[in-house]
Amino acid sequence: MAATAILPACAPRAQTSPAESGGPGGPFALVNQDGRPVDQSVLKGKWSVVFFGYTFCPDYCPTTLTTLGKAMDDLGPKAKDTQVVFITVDPARDTPAAMKSYISSRVFPKNMMGLTGTPAQVARAAKAYVVYFQKEGTGPNYTMDHSTALYLMDPDGKFHGVIADGLTPEQDADQISRAMSGA
Repeated sequence: MAATAILPACAPRAQTSPAESGGPGGPFALVNQDGRPVDQSVLKGKWSVVFFGYTFCPDYCPTTLTTLGKAMDDLGPKAKDTQVVFITVDPARDTPAAMKSYISSRVFPKNMMGLTGTPAQVARAAKAYVVYFQKEGTGPNYTMDHSTALYLMDPDGKFHGVIADGLTPEQDADQISRAMSGA
């Protein structure tokens, strides 16, 4: 697994390795930013970067999505065969409308969907991807600790690998491009 940076309110936790769990990924049932039900079939047909986070994240999530936005630009024509799937770990605040507004940022990937659901649905999706998350604090300004892996899924929706943490947009684009080329 890739090394992860420790950030306040977004601190990563130890995870089960893909070898121990059979690889991240699996069935999920959530709703997209338009409120339409979706399942793991949204990963079929394109390379997907699956990232778990939340819209109120003060640092890691917006930085990561901005980096991925630039990486998608750097992919050039290959970007049409990729998508970013942002799954919330904070379904209490991240409604479909909140996700739609958040992912519309001009610096985030244009080819991104935001997924949310009930707490139980989000927990099942997180478990399938071996994602840790936990609410920290009380009141309206709570934060969410969560793991920070970026999962690269192939066009069959199967786990291909983890994109290393803290890379430049060019390095992210290179990892995605090499995977797409079979390297």
